[in-house]
Amino acid sequence: MADLETIVNLCKRRGFVFPSSEIYGGFGGFWDYGPLGVELKRNVKDAWWRAIVQRRDDVVGLDSSIIMSPRAWHASGHVETFTDPLVDCKQCRKRSRSDELNAGRCPFCGGEVTAERRFNLMFKTFIGPVEDEASVAYLRPETAAGIFVNFRNAQATARKKLPFGIAQIGKTFRNEITPGKFIFRDREFEQMEVEYFTRPEQSETAYRQWIQDRVDWYVGLGIRREHLSLYEQPTEELAHYSRGTTDILYAFPFGESELEGIAMRGDFDLGRHQAASGEDLSYFDDEANERYLPHVVEPSAGVDRSVLAFLLDAYHEEPDKEGTRVVLKFHPALAPFKVAILPLSRKETLTPLAKGIWADLRRHWMVAYDDAQSIGRRYRRQDEIGTPFCVTVDFDSLQDNCVTIRDRDAMTQVRVAISDLVPALREKLDM
Repeated sequence: MADLETIVNLCKRRGFVFPSSEIYGGFGGFWDYGPLGVELKRNVKDAWWRAIVQRRDDVVGLDSSIIMSPRAWHASGHVETFTDPLVDCKQCRKRSRSDELNAGRCPFCGGEVTAERRFNLMFKTFIGPVEDEASVAYLRPETAAGIFVNFRNAQATARKKLPFGIAQIGKTFRNEITPGKFIFRDREFEQMEVEYFTRPEQSETAYRQWIQDRVDWYVGLGIRREHLSLYEQPTEELAHYSRGTTDILYAFPFGESELEGIAMRGDFDLGRHQAASGEDLSYFDDEANERYLPHVVEPSAGVDRSVLAFLLDAYHEEPDKEGTRVVLKFHPALAPFKVAILPLSRKETLTPLAKGIWADLRRHWMVAYDDAQSIGRRYRRQDEIGTPFCVTVDFDSLQDNCVTIRDRDAMTQVRVAISDLVPALREKLDM
């Protein structure tokens, strides 16, 4: 596996991720996704949505607002308890989390630190023209609350019976004390979350199934199983509402860290919002002829952390005749470009055919067009950004109406008719 610096450099050089506001010196904890990064990130979210919503009959989607009534955050406990332990260094004046200290000393300079105090991670903003306490609102620190407050709306309109889930992908914001490790810990990031509602006695079974399903999703998209592990939190580490939480850990270069968490939240969330709003959020089970608050299982994953894990696992260095071949072996579903069109020459006799093929394939997939430098260098460039297949258009193509498909991983080449190109690529890409 590559070290983090190698991945950061590749992301900057090839247009995956840039420091936010870079021309102004950057802005800590915020990142911009470039032309390739935005495609990779979108593909990760699309793959999650296909697996969670499109291919299941028991999950529906939602897109709730980023700014909600502040009453919702009081009800959920975020205003009072969504905090991290903060200390200041008396020597270098830098702030850090107390759980990041090095033998009780500042992790930056080794100096003495102040006593611990709690720091709320939510970003405040104001609604309306007057900035006073009555107009305070918050950027959401999680997407789950929007699902819980819409439970009744989504259940009624989708006409779903238990068990069923509500899925959401969206931006979240946390005023992290020490953001870092590239896109692993940010102040602005995206989450992919499901709240899966069940009968109380069914939550344990659903919980175990979701753990297996989520591990299978990562492995199915190219994460090596040996890079994943499960950590079932002991009772003393559980949040007060949790009846069980399992973290899916990934072996990042900086150590095993959480990629996704799956939690049994009981009826805590619906109960809190029901009490605070005065609205009935219970579910009437017509088969059992009873009314109750459903229990919830919550698989919650970070988009940005997933992107980083997929980048790390895809990165390979292989010896070749020119020294070292760098290749991102993305699963085809995740690759920013699925195909690259590479005309052997820029001569005007070849360009119209190559660009015509490019235009045709763009109706089906994201496709790159590259006619700069030697064909070998262009292959290497596409390898480094993870393009699964290159289509070479040569002068024989003008006579036989055929092109050559080159496989990124196997390094094999096959000649196919231009009229058969779309079905041939579709067969290779629909893995």
